[in-house]
Amino acid sequence: MHRRKKLLELMRNGRQAVTAKTSDLVKVLQSEITHELSIPRFQTYLLMLMQNDQSGSPGDFTLEWDAPHSEDIVLRKKCETGEELAVSALLGSAYSLSMTYPWNVEMKVCVKKPGLASLLQFDCNVYMRNDSTSEYYCHITSARYLQSSSSTGPRYYTGPSFRDLDPDLRTAFDEYLKTRLGGSLLKFLIEYMHRKEQNQYVNWLQKLQEMVSNGESSSPS
Repeated sequence: MHRRKKLLELMRNGRQAVTAKTSDLVKVLQSEITHELSIPRFQTYLLMLMQNDQSGSPGDFTLEWDAPHSEDIVLRKKCETGEELAVSALLGSAYSLSMTYPWNVEMKVCVKKPGLASLLQFDCNVYMRNDSTSEYYCHITSARYLQSSSSTGPRYYTGPSFRDLDPDLRTAFDEYLKTRLGGSLLKFLIEYMHRKEQNQYVNWLQKLQEMVSNGESSSPS
């Protein structure tokens, strides 16, 4: 009998400890949600955009894919010449190019000429200089020639490493891509992807808080 009472007491104390820890987690989650909604991590950057009237737009590109659960987006553009461009973008990390906000955006650009199955694919980093210029840049990390959209994998030769190309050729590729994208799109991607990540993070916190809170309310007393 004594052992049973002791066991019940230990179980009750254990439940109380778990409930206390759960309550602490709920409080921290709520605090983080409140903080994110009142002072976004990239608020300084957004304020700078508004003050300098630098908010970007996708320009001639149409936003084709932007699922709430997905981290990436896809935009498309068809030129008067029949040339087609597809852009996929994903928010980078603080450890890729920029150690502070705004983070860079990892971007893939596919260029397809009318009547041809082949295409050019560029891997790029879009970033903003954290200085008085606040200029936006598109840094190409690779340029590949694909015989078709399915011609990927190690058995297909798509070209040499971009950094091994002649400097004049790299510059020509930069200008080729720059004229097709436009500075406004680069600004748009930086701003849009940060807002998207912000919304997803807050939504994740809220779902986590709801799950933990439900677990707490259903715990035996």
